[in-house]
Amino acid sequence: MTYSEMQDLLMRELRLYHYPIAVKFFYDQQEVDAFKAAAEEYVVPVKPMTFCQWEIAARMKGQVVYSEKEGLGCSNAHYSFGWKPFDEGEVKSHAKYTRDLEQAERFVRSKARMPEGMIGIAVAPLAKADLFGGPDTVHFYCDNMQAYHLAVDYMAAMDAHPLRPAITMNSSACGGNVWTYVNKEFNMLPACSGSYNAGKTERGEINVIIPGEAIGAVCDRLVERMEKLGSSSITRPGDGFPGADVCKNCPLIVFKKA
Repeated sequence: MTYSEMQDLLMRELRLYHYPIAVKFFYDQQEVDAFKAAAEEYVVPVKPMTFCQWEIAARMKGQVVYSEKEGLGCSNAHYSFGWKPFDEGEVKSHAKYTRDLEQAERFVRSKARMPEGMIGIAVAPLAKADLFGGPDTVHFYCDNMQAYHLAVDYMAAMDAHPLRPAITMNSSACGGNVWTYVNKEFNMLPACSGSYNAGKTERGEINVIIPGEAIGAVCDRLVERMEKLGSSSITRPGDGFPGADVCKNCPLIVFKKA
């Protein structure tokens, strides 16, 4: 299945609001140059902004965004991406979440971080992931039931159970993608205060992040389940997703032809 076919399948069968986001972390200048040559219409931030604001263009407008350190205006993301060292400023930015500064320091130090030396990051709709040779992670902004279906298909496809998502303070989109990249595991987490307050999760979406190397298997599992159950809905097989969002055996919520 091509990345474009995967996107079409996921958008259609999961009724996603937004495009799945393919995220690429660049460590090789030759890969950056090849990407720029292939992605003739990529865009860059006019002013520094947050990583999750870069993703708005990819998930809502279908644009391909590339930026390096200079285009990132979020200190938490700088720390998660390995673009700044640990410092007291990062600790103080977490003080409002924690009991005291000592706890804030421990929490900041416990966050996953990208290996040092990253050159830049590209975010794009999944259909355009071939521009950089495939995604390192795939980030979904979705509702609860869509997240559940993605989690179930991931567990079945990867033979992984139970899933143990990693929620960190003040770094859902940036830190969530970094954790999945570093650990090569599924992640599901709520919006952090930064992403919610900035209007980037206007429907209260949940973040689901899947390792890039697993997205093909997840899509294959979705197709396999559709062929077996008659639809993409788990809650009520045969109905279109999300189907009747009730237990399939519920005797109360049933309709008949008038």
